[in-house]
Amino acid sequence: MSIGQPTLPQKAPLVEIEGLNVGFAGANGGRPVVIDIDLTIHPGECVALVGESGSGKSVTARSLLNLAGERASTRARRFEIKGRDVRGYREADWRNLRGTVTGLVMQDALVSLDPLRTIGQEVGEVISSHKILTDPGSIRERTLDTLRRVGIPNAADRALQYAHQLSGGLRQRALIASAIAANPDLIIADEPTTSLDVTVQAQVLQVLAERIREGAGVLLISHDLAVVAGIADRVIVMRDGKVVDSGPTRDVLTRPRHSYTRQLIAAVPSVRSRGARLASARIEFVATNTESRDSIKITREPLPDRREAGEVVLEVEMISKSFISPKAAGRVRSTVLKDISFDVRAGEVVGIVGESGSGKSTCAKIVLGLLSPDQGEVRLLGRPWAAISEAARRPVRRKLQYIPQDALSSFDPRYRVQDIIAENLAGKPERKRQRERIVSLLELVGLSAEYLERRPRSLSGGQRQRVSIARALAAEPILIVCDEPVSALDICIQAQVLDLLAELQSKLGTALLFISHDLGVIEHLADRVLVFHNGRVIEQGTAEAVLGHPQQPYTQSLLAAVPDIQRGLTARAQQAGVIIASPAQEAEATTGG
Repeated sequence: MSIGQPTLPQKAPLVEIEGLNVGFAGANGGRPVVIDIDLTIHPGECVALVGESGSGKSVTARSLLNLAGERASTRARRFEIKGRDVRGYREADWRNLRGTVTGLVMQDALVSLDPLRTIGQEVGEVISSHKILTDPGSIRERTLDTLRRVGIPNAADRALQYAHQLSGGLRQRALIASAIAANPDLIIADEPTTSLDVTVQAQVLQVLAERIREGAGVLLISHDLAVVAGIADRVIVMRDGKVVDSGPTRDVLTRPRHSYTRQLIAAVPSVRSRGARLASARIEFVATNTESRDSIKITREPLPDRREAGEVVLEVEMISKSFISPKAAGRVRSTVLKDISFDVRAGEVVGIVGESGSGKSTCAKIVLGLLSPDQGEVRLLGRPWAAISEAARRPVRRKLQYIPQDALSSFDPRYRVQDIIAENLAGKPERKRQRERIVSLLELVGLSAEYLERRPRSLSGGQRQRVSIARALAAEPILIVCDEPVSALDICIQAQVLDLLAELQSKLGTALLFISHDLGVIEHLADRVLVFHNGRVIEQGTAEAVLGHPQQPYTQSLLAAVPDIQRGLTARAQQAGVIIASPAQEAEATTGG
């Protein structure tokens, strides 16, 4: 017997919304950005909202907290939370609801956490402000217990630290801790695992799954369909403010009705998409002779042929780095990198993977000359790089460029797009030639001259990342360090940016040092892979060898933790005691044209 999804017990819904419309005065031509949405969430249920950037997911979710925005206008035929009609709520009513009834986990933990308070103070405030506990000792114990629940190691020490002193993964776990500290009935999680490596992601999802088992409802926003498959009971696919597909998770992800849902599924990078354009993917169903579901066939167009790797452009030899950090018992020195060695050749993509806190970003900062190693050497084009002064580095600094995870924070908000790129142009051409060069760079990354006068905040996430790539290319570099450049992008935009990087890398022969927690992205793009663990390189080699036949137990555990759509669906069904017919087998083809 084949069952698409386990049937949930019928309980009074936590959320019951009919005909939700949200608009903003003077925006979107006067049209709502969320149009006639129905949403129901029961206790013990996870509902996922998926769709590209700008589809209305976050506005829909934040409407449940009256946080859609200052100028937001919200209308609904029915809008109930825990059986209460909230359409007439005042701000004081909403404040009482937030924290105890609803908890919010946002994507950008660094922005969400107070920079002037420690993590322990941040989590403890939720407990004390809602008068869950009043005794300081009990509040501290509850705080530490909550930090441990979300997988933060050495909770007593971490509670004394500020957000900027934590890695991205630890910050995100601290934010989740503050959201669940009061044990709310409903958790709204807006891309809660976007910046996390696969092992930490698994821990965070386990925390959310535990709350679901305890009876909490979860509204999950995620662009990672594999994450959705492993935790969501139902999926709602949004585009342009409307629902285009919805239903039980297994049905939506294995038999998508809408072409847009099919596009999302086909754009997921993996070893099977290597050498092909992700954004060109087409999905179709092929009938089988069995009683199981039809198989999925994905067809993609090939990328241009890659150049052979050339001479060594970057050499990293036995570098180490330590920092002094506060602990409960005093200040101690922590070793972040230990005896790291590798090289990068012209035209090569070298991927760096590892869990949060393994030293990946510290290594990148040393390569970029933003940090000095305690020992060891870094050479760029055969010449000393880390051991020299910034003044000595300046004449060749343009040869080494950087594409960050958060393009917006790396731009001067006062600058227009043409100013951002012009600042990095090699050779400083005269004004007319400069404009022509900037336009050609924009066209190279899929944008046009109409973006010259735009400012960063008026661009979408994908457009900002394209401008960031154009800025890096303006210097005509021999090596670009890419630190999680696509982790914050939705699937379709991620596919476009990865295609762009692959095409430019093939055309220009620029080497890439590519840091990512998404092993699917690394499988799709990298030639060689370095696996970081506790500040050391524990395994390295070709992408096929390291990711296809890992030798180290840590690498094996890392790969085992990678979310997978079919594996997630199967695991959830098995947990519910549901028998599923043989899963559909995915076939992929790469065709010309």
